[in-house]
Amino acid sequence: MRLETITRALRDDGRKALAPFFTAGYPDEATFLDLIRAAADAGCRVVEVGIPFSDPVADGPLIQKSSHAALAGGMTLRRALELITKAVVETGITPVVMSYLNPVLRFGVADFATAAADAGVGGVILPDVPLEESHAVRADLAAHDLDLVALMAPTTDPDRAREIALSASGFLYLVSLTGVTGAALDVEATVPSLVARASAVTDLPAYVGFGVSTPEQARDAAASADGVIIGSALVKIIEEAGADAPGAVHTYLGGVAAAMEAKT
Repeated sequence: MRLETITRALRDDGRKALAPFFTAGYPDEATFLDLIRAAADAGCRVVEVGIPFSDPVADGPLIQKSSHAALAGGMTLRRALELITKAVVETGITPVVMSYLNPVLRFGVADFATAAADAGVGGVILPDVPLEESHAVRADLAAHDLDLVALMAPTTDPDRAREIALSASGFLYLVSLTGVTGAALDVEATVPSLVARASAVTDLPAYVGFGVSTPEQARDAAASADGVIIGSALVKIIEEAGADAPGAVHTYLGGVAAAMEAKT
């Protein structure tokens, strides 16, 4: 798969991946594209793009707020894919789309897979689709060379972790804490054991998300994980920086990337 080829290549090269999360169309379409450019300029190879949804159950308050703002601005799944197409053409970055199932069903799963592949998307995250109900979606995505990224939580028991790992592709998304995005995280107490549990059942690259916000946390997470996903902290920076958001994000991501490389 396209995404897995990239994540494995980064790991084989000894590089730790920094994958920033941006909400499609937030704070507006033009700035969203500038944020993707800033991430690419900061050296990010993979970016997670959240599709705004009215009931984002896995997202904390900051990302929920950005999602509602983007929806109020008229953002849709179809429009998000159009923006992603522009971003990929300009930067060459590989997007991973994070959506909920309802917008994908409204779009049509097969049609979504076709449109996402045409837009240059590498993988898809659907946090509200359990393993038992994911097979049909996974097949439609795989037919278009798209990975369905699986999530594994600290509470996942060993047998289920093995089942998740066997079906996963792209990378394994390690949810570093229970609850929603943006909560506080004790990296050293949580991440190494979570990565060890994942590596016992799969050789897929393991990326840690939920709760990572500072360069120091990213550095410590990268000591054991293959990649780090940062979302809520970026939404906060974007909100506070206003018109200077792309520059502020570029500076922040550069600092996080430097901290991660210093650890490895």
